[in-house]
Amino acid sequence: MSLININPTKTTSWKELIKHYEEIKDVQMKSLFLEDSDRKHKMSLQFEDLNFDFSKNRMTEETLDLLTKLAEESKLDDAIKKYFGGDKINVTENRAVLHTALRNIDPKPILVNGHDIMPEVNQTLDKIKGFTNQVVSGEFKGYSGKPFTDIVNIGIGGSDLGPNMVVDALHYYKNHLKTHFVSNIDGDHVSKVLKELNPETTLFVIVSKTFTTQETLTNSETIKKWFLQSATENDIQYNFVAVSTNLEKVKAFGIDEDNIFTMWNWVGGRYSLWSAVGLTISLAIGFDNFRKFLDGAYAMDQHFKNTKFRNNIPVIQAMISIWYNNFFGSESEVVIPYTQYLEKLAPFLQQLSMESNGKSVDRNGEKVDYQTGNIIWGNTGTNVQHAFMQLVHQGTKLIPVDFIGFEESLYGNKDHHQKLMANFYAQAEALFAGKTAEEVHLDMKFTGDSQKINALLPFKVFEGNRPSNAFLIKKLDPRTLGALISSYEHKTFAQGIIWNIYSFDQFGVELGKELANKLLVK
Repeated sequence: MSLININPTKTTSWKELIKHYEEIKDVQMKSLFLEDSDRKHKMSLQFEDLNFDFSKNRMTEETLDLLTKLAEESKLDDAIKKYFGGDKINVTENRAVLHTALRNIDPKPILVNGHDIMPEVNQTLDKIKGFTNQVVSGEFKGYSGKPFTDIVNIGIGGSDLGPNMVVDALHYYKNHLKTHFVSNIDGDHVSKVLKELNPETTLFVIVSKTFTTQETLTNSETIKKWFLQSATENDIQYNFVAVSTNLEKVKAFGIDEDNIFTMWNWVGGRYSLWSAVGLTISLAIGFDNFRKFLDGAYAMDQHFKNTKFRNNIPVIQAMISIWYNNFFGSESEVVIPYTQYLEKLAPFLQQLSMESNGKSVDRNGEKVDYQTGNIIWGNTGTNVQHAFMQLVHQGTKLIPVDFIGFEESLYGNKDHHQKLMANFYAQAEALFAGKTAEEVHLDMKFTGDSQKINALLPFKVFEGNRPSNAFLIKKLDPRTLGALISSYEHKTFAQGIIWNIYSFDQFGVELGKELANKLLVK
């Protein structure tokens, strides 16, 4: 069964939200906190070791009630059932959307076209586990009989951004294997990586669903030529593995059939890091940690699937985003993790959200007359405080922020972590509270700048009342990272349902590729 198609702007709740927005658009968050001393508690949700605080938003309980009503009128509950149930909700490609099955531990069958896919999923996981253990232990060796020291992931888009981000994020849990990623078709990129490698001790993981992606195949052929300067065609079977559905093309490349890890068409590229596309993750942190990563995502899946909308973290994330995008006219969101290990989170979320919901045609095939999608950007705190936070604090644009912080540091440096988290809390408070002319005036008097007060006062005032969410997580580990990513996945899905668009095709990616191929033929 396909999704129920409802134009959100025709719903009662949307019309009520337009009226409600006019009533509260200038509301000061400070006054909302003064009116309700329990606001922070009421607008915080706890999931395992993750706390989601959305109290610093320009919204009231009535706003949340109306947004929840919008989700209900949009039949989000029906869509969630079909999402997890294997219905072909990716209608334009006639496919189910079941990345959630990749981390599923429920013994119940999940059917696609009447076929239970879980035995295949578990079989592939077992293969990932066995191969990971062999490589990490040194049992599986390169062509010259030496154990591997380096892993190179060759892919692009979802075959690169996800694994690359997760390996970087979980670097603290890495084993002795060095990991490298080759994605860009820029020859300087692949040449730079190859300069650091020994062909005897390097394992290459080629990730391409169709084994026809131009960037991935070009890089793979270049690497193969480099490899064959030291080895023979027969040696490829020892140092190359592939994640693909195109067995014939992979075997023609020289890769042994036993070293091919399967994929399925019901997993979109940007949602595929939980599959064999995550083989490099498993190799980098060990399969036990990879399993914990999957388990964290599964736990969040269950929260999203079974929790009422008002207490559902991904649904609330989606609703807040729609509130600012469609009613306040905010076109972008910034994500700021307060850990250097998540410096690649923003590019990953860019693909997840912008490739999914960057659509201007609804599920009825009609041009939309409302905003969809969000521009996602960001980087790590405290670096961003010396870069773009000036725009967020005092610029002319209203830009909602997601702050992501961790209670515990990984290496136990309390001095650094205390200062880091002081900034995490301070930035959210500064956006919320701002700084009035009276406060600036008083500060300048105390610092001896009284003669400059009138000249500088306008430049030092902060309006405040700028919204933010805060994820406070106990510790960055495989399970909490899995849950966090899963939450953003479901946020993206919920947004697409309410906007009445198809989130799982990406035809907009193809046109440039087609034109590039035509230019190459010329």
